[in-house]
Amino acid sequence: MALIIPPGWREVAVTGAAQREIDTLAVLAEALPDDYAVYHGVHWTRVQQGVSVFGDIDFIIVAPDGRILIIEQKSGFLAESAQGLVKQVQGKARNVATELTEAVQTLILRFAKGGGTLAVEYLLYCPDYHLKDPASAGLDPARIVDASRRQQFAAIVREILPLGLPDAKQHEAVERFLRNILELIPDASAMIGSAGEMVTRLSGGLATWARQLEFSPFRLRVVGTAGSGKTQLALAEVHAAIERGERPLYVCYNRPLADHVRQLVPPAGRVTTFHTLCDSLMRENGKVPDYSDPGIWQRIEHALQFDPLPPDWQFDVLVVDEGQDFSDAWRDAVLRLLKPDGRAIWLEDPLQNLYGRAPAGLEGWVTLHADANYRSPRQVVELLRGLAAASGTITAIDAASPFLGADIEIFSYPDGDTAQMLEQTKHAITRCLQAGFTRPDIALISYHGRERSALLGLDRIGPHTLKSFTGQYDWFGSPLMREGELLVESVYRFKGQSAPAVIFTEIDFDALDERVFRKLFVGLTRAKLKLVLVVSESARRSLAAD
Repeated sequence: MALIIPPGWREVAVTGAAQREIDTLAVLAEALPDDYAVYHGVHWTRVQQGVSVFGDIDFIIVAPDGRILIIEQKSGFLAESAQGLVKQVQGKARNVATELTEAVQTLILRFAKGGGTLAVEYLLYCPDYHLKDPASAGLDPARIVDASRRQQFAAIVREILPLGLPDAKQHEAVERFLRNILELIPDASAMIGSAGEMVTRLSGGLATWARQLEFSPFRLRVVGTAGSGKTQLALAEVHAAIERGERPLYVCYNRPLADHVRQLVPPAGRVTTFHTLCDSLMRENGKVPDYSDPGIWQRIEHALQFDPLPPDWQFDVLVVDEGQDFSDAWRDAVLRLLKPDGRAIWLEDPLQNLYGRAPAGLEGWVTLHADANYRSPRQVVELLRGLAAASGTITAIDAASPFLGADIEIFSYPDGDTAQMLEQTKHAITRCLQAGFTRPDIALISYHGRERSALLGLDRIGPHTLKSFTGQYDWFGSPLMREGELLVESVYRFKGQSAPAVIFTEIDFDALDERVFRKLFVGLTRAKLKLVLVVSESARRSLAAD
């Protein structure tokens, strides 16, 4: 079975043309030997306009000797014209042969910039359309597989790209080249506790934009909405610094986010929360923090601001994630740790400011705005736009996900009725399971923190055991979690993460204002595919008034 990059494709819930591509992946995975790799979802696009720049390639197959075959799949109806084979995309006629030829040339030229030569074959796959005149398509008819030859597709692929003698050096160069183009970076938004590591790529998006900028000193502030790729950018910066032999420091506010990012970063990269960083400096300077002291938090923050820094506490790259939760004093404390000629990136989303803190001043920094949400289904973003208007919140969110998403389901319970809230939450879990999601795919998110939540302290809900934070840490500083099948977290702790299916429960408020909208924004944007809301009657009336 061929290696599919990125993995996790069998678990993706898609429809339409995307489902046709998943079907093709299944055929390629089964038909090709183990030493072949199939890269999928290769798109070079301008995110703002969504218009193709160099063409789009659906699959790139790499043989053991480094030769590649690119496959462009055109599902659905095509038009045969005097100019060649044409596909209508968003009302525009696109010449298939021209796109495919440009894509081949683009790959060859990009690879040549590194001093190498790339052997590229191509294939056009039209599984739903019978070509009347293959010779008029503008391509070699032997390199076109239409509906009449669909059953021979796998055999034709093997014929075009036969198994030759392995060439480890060329194969490694091609693999490195493709991974660089694809920007394959671990996605820190994957649900904590998930057994598999989710991998994603931003299609010409935030990670690419930010890393192409040049200025000195490098001080970049990214104001990006949820799902725009801020944490992917952070990981790209950390990995790039390590590859250069430099020392990167990643600092965020939220402990669960730091714990998960730490799993995705090599040991050479330091990942920490702000307060853990404060604690570490005190201990390195011979002071043991006394957490029974009511003023301990101010003391450890003061230490990071003013205490002497050990020699190895200077970093080449500083990434601050969740910058909206940092004060001016915190800003100054972490910037002390950056070398004078170091590289700093500050990532923030004002709509995820749940603590009402004033934004940190970053005068003189270059600012990049990223308003496209690639993660949340378009239905979720449309709902948020309406809620923003109703709450008087000024915001610009672009629905950039390829998924419309399942209908958002809302279950309500009488105000103050905890038993009914739990009953409706159980109902929501059942609905997600019926929709085909497994328990590891589902996250229960409470609108309240630990002090007010009736859900976060439970070991189970109905037949489902719950995995939740106990509020305590072990001797090594790791959070102690209750064992269970379903993850349950507060909206505060689940910032920066996501899950395929999210049940946002215990939503209880009287009036929709900007503070409430921010909590709703954080909770709703955690869902990748399915969203269920469990709300009080008062909250439902406010939502219905939108």
